[in-house]
Amino acid sequence: MPDRTIALSRSGYEDSTGFDTGVSHALLERVSAGELPETFRIYRPSRVVAFGKHDRLVAGFDQAVEIARDYGYDPIVRLPGGRAAVFHEETIAFSWTIPTPDPIRNIRDRFHAATDVLVRALGHVGVSSAAGEIPGEYCPGEFSVHHAGRIKLAGIGQRLGRSAAHVGGVLVIGNGDAVRDVLVPTYDALDINWRPSTVGAADDVVPGLTMEDVIDAIVRVVEESAALIPTEIDHVTLDRAAALAPLHLP
Repeated sequence: MPDRTIALSRSGYEDSTGFDTGVSHALLERVSAGELPETFRIYRPSRVVAFGKHDRLVAGFDQAVEIARDYGYDPIVRLPGGRAAVFHEETIAFSWTIPTPDPIRNIRDRFHAATDVLVRALGHVGVSSAAGEIPGEYCPGEFSVHHAGRIKLAGIGQRLGRSAAHVGGVLVIGNGDAVRDVLVPTYDALDINWRPSTVGAADDVVPGLTMEDVIDAIVRVVEESAALIPTEIDHVTLDRAAALAPLHLP
């Protein structure tokens, strides 16, 4: 039995008001304060274009926000950095809130741990993948997860608190076209050069792959190194999330 224990939440929330992002923010605060244990949250998100803080500084940001809305996505400003990323019903959102006395240390180790979980879980369902940025990818990053150096499947970001770190991201399981369709005009408004051909989904590699298959595989991989304790998000965290939600609206 592993010595490490992690609270496991499968709860996601509608994010048109920034509430779901507020939940991740509240978890970071409360884990940092020692009020909650290490927490891993995995769920199906609502339709969101999640902008990074840098996007807000671009002249075309307001236009990009309106484009997201026109395509049926709620625009939010996410907790970690990076550029605009897309969440929809055929993606998996995850956030891993980890207590640590010195969050600046081991930043890369936490990134490596998260990408390792995704790569191993995808392997369990027959999708070969690796960590690393591919040329021209959307929301580029060293710790992206890709298939065959050709299509990006997942992006991961990190936000540091006083005594905790939040590692979160999105894994595209199906309907990569929906990601591409909204990102093309959104990135044009943000004046970002990229290659739309880098957009893809796990079921492009393994047709018929289900969300449940991948979520279960991810949970099993995390469970190899920690005892997972199924947990519901408590009312104190939800109340704090409601207070933080407006900070994540554009």
